[in-house]
Amino acid sequence: MEKINAGLIMLAEMEERLPPSERKVATYILEHPTKAIKMTAVELGEASNTSGAAVIRLCKSLNVSGIQELKLRIAGDLQREKVDDRDIEPNETLKSIVEKVTTQSSQILRETADLIDEKELLKAVTSLSQAKRIFFFGVGASGIAAMDADQKFLRINKNSMALTDLHLGATAVVNAGEGDVVVGISFSGETHEVAKILEIASETPATTISLTRYGNSLVSSLADICLHTSPNVEATFRSGATSSRLAQLHVIDILFMCVATSSYEQTINYLDKTRSVIQNLHKKVAKRKK
Repeated sequence: MEKINAGLIMLAEMEERLPPSERKVATYILEHPTKAIKMTAVELGEASNTSGAAVIRLCKSLNVSGIQELKLRIAGDLQREKVDDRDIEPNETLKSIVEKVTTQSSQILRETADLIDEKELLKAVTSLSQAKRIFFFGVGASGIAAMDADQKFLRINKNSMALTDLHLGATAVVNAGEGDVVVGISFSGETHEVAKILEIASETPATTISLTRYGNSLVSSLADICLHTSPNVEATFRSGATSSRLAQLHVIDILFMCVATSSYEQTINYLDKTRSVIQNLHKKVAKRKK
């Protein structure tokens, strides 16, 4: 099933990274989205002073099936109510802050869902389901997402490890073998430490997965499987990675649920065991008879 949103996000994020002719087409669509969705590839090429071939190449660069999917996504964007992405202001009321943060969070989750490539997601889920060991690596706020992923996958008896230190990460990943999976998490996609870990992992038989903002990046170029979050840029007061962290956790949740569903009965058993042992942790420890 074709996605019905995120066309304008994809174009805006990729615009500056496209070859000249494709960039002209992208710029025209961004400036005239309502007109563009009524045009054929040839008409779009003429309107943007390029060619129908440039339009087709743009679709390939965006990793969409063709002009029809791109127009469908853009049409979906135009039907969606525009969100006012204003930053928090001095002496803002509590009610206003609650509303702004909630609206922004809802938007980032929806945009991230729209940008998920189902083929890449399936490959990631298959690799994680069959993994002997899983290494989640991230630094800073992305380290929080790595630790959350580790906690979730441990609960279903996956041999998982969260790493947030470059030296420890390199030590662990350099010995990765066939069946191991290394997941590099970086919102910008340019984090040096994450790129280095995936570079090291690429020299091993392990499968590598990247989780970055949408678009081409250093981190995603080093991964076998690429997953993306919304590229929505943080406003000043949200520069503590509020939205980006939420988007990363959203994808981690999706991965976890997909892996859990692939072996449902066994997963339920593991979750019941972990829930039971956690509940019993605070019970008084009984003395053992010698």
